Amino acid sequence: MNKFLATPLYFMLCLACITLMLSACEKDSALLISPRQQVQLGQQLDSSVRANPSEYPLLDSAKNPQAYQHLYGIFDKIVNSGKVRHTEFPWQIKIIADDSTLNAFAAPGGYTYVYTGLIKYLDKEDDLAGVLGHEIAHADLEHSARSIERSSAADLVLDFLLGDNSLAGQVAGQLTGLKFSRDFETQADLQSVEYLAETNYNCAGAASFFKKLDERGDGANLPEFFSTHPKSADRFAKIDAEATKIGCDTTALNPASYQDFKKMLP
Repeated sequence: MNKFLATPLYFMLCLACITLMLSACEKDSALLISPRQQVQLGQQLDSSVRANPSEYPLLDSAKNPQAYQHLYGIFDKIVNSGKVRHTEFPWQIKIIADDSTLNAFAAPGGYTYVYTGLIKYLDKEDDLAGVLGHEIAHADLEHSARSIERSSAADLVLDFLLGDNSLAGQVAGQLTGLKFSRDFETQADLQSVEYLAETNYNCAGAASFFKKLDERGDGANLPEFFSTHPKSADRFAKIDAEATKIGCDTTALNPASYQDFKKMLP
């Protein structure tokens, strides 16, 4: 066969195979992006965040050691709960100094970010633990990686799988505004309960955030992508139901030190 005819045909067949595999990923089958590659994507995102202080003004850990020590005290309890699957991820968290944003997000590989606006908005440490559990779940259940595979062009995914790491840089910018499906959001909510059940926090801590949003009508302060999420009332009802189902402790730990933690933030 003429090589000039064979090459495009081969390429089309490769794309067809990748497209079929991507469709399979939507049905929660095996991922194309390996855990090691998820870490690479997370590293790319972290580099992008650190390189853009005007959009992501990170709180310097060297200048704010006590704030980070307190945050890692919460974060590590969840990561070390025994329920996190990807213990090989380099789990870490950074604070973005932006009081106007009620948000947190997690990249593939366990790179997690939380805004000061969210920390200050929440009343109890249990509430923050619940939200962090939700974000950890997105990375741990590989929702971020699956969403990337669905949204990225098949040929870029193929290039990345063949060793071209340029995809990492191209998709990293998508992650902070990545839209998860309603199913993924529900899974992350319920997984947060599973994580916190193995800690001394209220296992339904994530519900408090959504209850407060619902009671105060603060949904307008959330990023645009929250408009695609399940309604707050539906979410806290399912979280409470999951806590009842597994019989975990819903007593709030609520250490007074959480208020001191908030005062450490700029």
